Amino acid sequence: MITSLTRINELARKEREEGLTKSEWVEQIALREDYLREIRGQVRNSLSGVTIVDPEGNDVTPEKIRLSRKESLN
Repeated sequence: MITSLTRINELARKEREEGLTKSEWVEQIALREDYLREIRGQVRNSLSGVTIVDPEGNDVTPEKIRLSRKESLN
């Protein structure tokens, strides 16, 4: 699990219950951006290993995925 998720949830709970200070609000935004960056990286990493095959058995993986796969090998 992503380590910042606990703090993100704490801040979200506090925001609903009593509101956040300016510094907590800034921290929440930064943590959310980091969290999304990590999730997007995980999704990209997962998709780079996917091969798409049409009904005839031909590899129709988009070129962008093939290129990212080659770049990760180097």
